[in-house]
Amino acid sequence: MCAIPPHMAVLVKRLLQPGRHLAALGRPLGRREASLSSDPGAAVRVRFAPSPTGFLHLGGLRTALYNYIFAKKHGGSFILRLEDTDQTRLVPGAAENIEAMLEWAGIPPDESPRRGGPAGPYLQSQRLALYAQATKALLKSGAAYPCFCSPQRLELLKREALRNHQTPRYDNRCRTLSQAQVAQKLAKEPTPAIRFRLEGEAPAFQDLVYGWNRHEVASVEGDPVILKSDGFPTYHLACVVDDHHMGVSHVLRGSEWLVSTSKHLLLYQALGWQPPRFAHLPLLLNKDGSKLSKRQGDIFLEHFAASGFLPDALLDIITNCGSGFAENQMGRTLPELITQFDLTRITCHSALLDLEKLPEFNRLHLRRLVSNETERRQLVGKLQALVEEAFGSQLQDRHVLDPAYVERIVLLRQGHISRLQDLVSPVHSYLWTRPAVGRAQLGAISEKVEVIAKRVLGLLEGPGTNLTQDVLNRELKKLSEGLEGTKHSHVMKLLRMALSGQLQGPPVAEMMVSLGPEEVRERIQKVLTT
Repeated sequence: MCAIPPHMAVLVKRLLQPGRHLAALGRPLGRREASLSSDPGAAVRVRFAPSPTGFLHLGGLRTALYNYIFAKKHGGSFILRLEDTDQTRLVPGAAENIEAMLEWAGIPPDESPRRGGPAGPYLQSQRLALYAQATKALLKSGAAYPCFCSPQRLELLKREALRNHQTPRYDNRCRTLSQAQVAQKLAKEPTPAIRFRLEGEAPAFQDLVYGWNRHEVASVEGDPVILKSDGFPTYHLACVVDDHHMGVSHVLRGSEWLVSTSKHLLLYQALGWQPPRFAHLPLLLNKDGSKLSKRQGDIFLEHFAASGFLPDALLDIITNCGSGFAENQMGRTLPELITQFDLTRITCHSALLDLEKLPEFNRLHLRRLVSNETERRQLVGKLQALVEEAFGSQLQDRHVLDPAYVERIVLLRQGHISRLQDLVSPVHSYLWTRPAVGRAQLGAISEKVEVIAKRVLGLLEGPGTNLTQDVLNRELKKLSEGLEGTKHSHVMKLLRMALSGQLQGPPVAEMMVSLGPEEVRERIQKVLTT
């Protein structure tokens, strides 16, 4: 447990003093301005509210994406709020990573810790006065009460319930304490936890995905803690207070929170606030139905970014495997997702994610970028950096970094590669460095090494030096037919080895066009001199 900040100890004690006016603790409670309310005619405001206890992963990205799409579809605002109230579990750098990865994915928030906004601050740890203010109101109305039970007693209750094969729940022991008993205990323990009374029938609500719901939480749960003894709120209080004060109109969150919504509605009711509309999103699971686990290192966005996967490919695959669109199709861009999105089409079925298909999604989006001149120039710059990083001092000829040459490679290989990084893999190394190929290696393929080499040089020295793939394919076919007793496949194998040092790879004609006539001539002449 964190040490109790001195100002919070004073604040919690003040919460429990009878007769103290609400305004003494900050700005008064009440309905937000009409422009930020959850009334039907108000602006759409949604939020993505992760906890910075880990870096952003695919499950979080999907929740953020649906919120972003919904906001943009309705001309609304997308808020990033970081729920950092569990100070013991915070991961250094996670808060920065979450916002940075949303920006990388192309779905930046309109309001956030970094960008600011009219409803800030956007870190819950900086909003403690608001939670204290709401708690004060609940204590005053009798909807909440202080709890002095020790962690040891709560642990014993839990163990006893488990031993009896029951669901652990608080027994509401402190609910019935008299004012005198509370005062006596406060003298010894001035900063107790605060619990919310689960009383009365939970209100029914119409979830925009799951339909009408009601969970009688009072019959299955003990009264929940809403404010911990360190002055930090629990999720239940914090999300209600923040959604109200931030004017959130719609809450789109994971279906794991569906059963907690009745509890949240009771809090809204006790505070006299209008709740937002709720839409609980079905889970994103592995293709075998198992849960995405943060222990799977490859589900974090940082991994995909470093591996060369495009943001649009990720957005495409996580929406393609789910619902919310008239039909599922590969290759959709973010503007297309916004146009086609329909919240009423989201079903209750979990989305099964098959990451083995991601390379194919990436191939489609990479090809689309290549077809756009502006995007292609950016890809050329990225590939130049990748070549420099991968080969560096191994580059015998730095002309391979020339933009025109790099662009030619990108254009020729589009549709054949899934990621830009594929072009610096060993199979494509011949594009950047000259292979070391011995005469003996070529002789093992065909005895007519010299004849084949000279005929290819002659082909390059002819009037049509600027040869296309189609022309080269025809000329190489003719060349093979003119060699008695030599199969065309052996000629191609020999040329591929001479040009790339490999037995497999792209078509020989494409290799020759990629490298250009001068480089092909250089490599073929080298064959004759070794």
